[in-house]
Amino acid sequence: MTATAASPHVFDATAERFQQDVLQKSLQVPVLIDFWAEWCQPCKTLGPILEKLAGEYNGAFVLAKVDVEAEQQLGAAFQIRSIPTVFLMKDGQLVDGFAEALPESVVREFLKQHGIEPAAPAAEEAPAEAAPVDPHAEVVRLRRESAEQPDKPELKLDLALALLATGAEAESEQLLDALPANLATDDRSVRARAKLGFLKVVRDAPPAATLEATLAATPDDAQARYLLGARLIAAGQDQAGLEQLIELLRRDRAFQEGLPRKALIDAFRVVADEDLVGVYRRKMSALLF
Repeated sequence: MTATAASPHVFDATAERFQQDVLQKSLQVPVLIDFWAEWCQPCKTLGPILEKLAGEYNGAFVLAKVDVEAEQQLGAAFQIRSIPTVFLMKDGQLVDGFAEALPESVVREFLKQHGIEPAAPAAEEAPAEAAPVDPHAEVVRLRRESAEQPDKPELKLDLALALLATGAEAESEQLLDALPANLATDDRSVRARAKLGFLKVVRDAPPAATLEATLAATPDDAQARYLLGARLIAAGQDQAGLEQLIELLRRDRAFQEGLPRKALIDAFRVVADEDLVGVYRRKMSALLF
């Protein structure tokens, strides 16, 4: 079955494939069969109307075009005496037809009488996910915009966050310190400060593998567990980090004047997964109360 350029719902029918392309197709969807010829002037009026409607109805019916000059066998089988002649086939049976160039409104009414209405367009494909933003490119862009619009402190917050993502902790902290009060308490500022806190803690800490080996040998080493939890949170390994900090709270809640509880609260500010935070908030409450 070959679609014409007009629509994927329009095709040229042939005697050779009439059984598959028209009869069998009509068991699935109504088929409008248009008998026409190149020399037929009324066909040149009706044909474009039928093709337009086939596209507009979006598969509610398909249009099979039969050139009676090329497919004389089909013309004889359907006893075509004049053209244009149009038949409607449903469930393998001819159910109706007309033998004149009807206006578009009348063709629409003909289709409606047989329960054929425009089909809804296929759902659009979901847009492709945007490529991840390069934080270094963001820093360049935000530096420029911040310089051009110094009266917009929100750009400085955006720049501080971009700098933090590139590892420029000192400059990020300077910008955060200079923010006006309304932005200093913004959720993003609070999260960034908590992240900076963990980064400072682990700046000179042993590698994670060393801390894990220490805990394997001495599970009650509170300092090693705290540093491991902080390192994991700083590295974005949220669940693993929270697990270490909740275990620290369970083993020694009084460590460094309540540091386990404070570290968990700061971790809750850093972790973006609200469901995960909710799980560990409940675990913390169960241990404290």
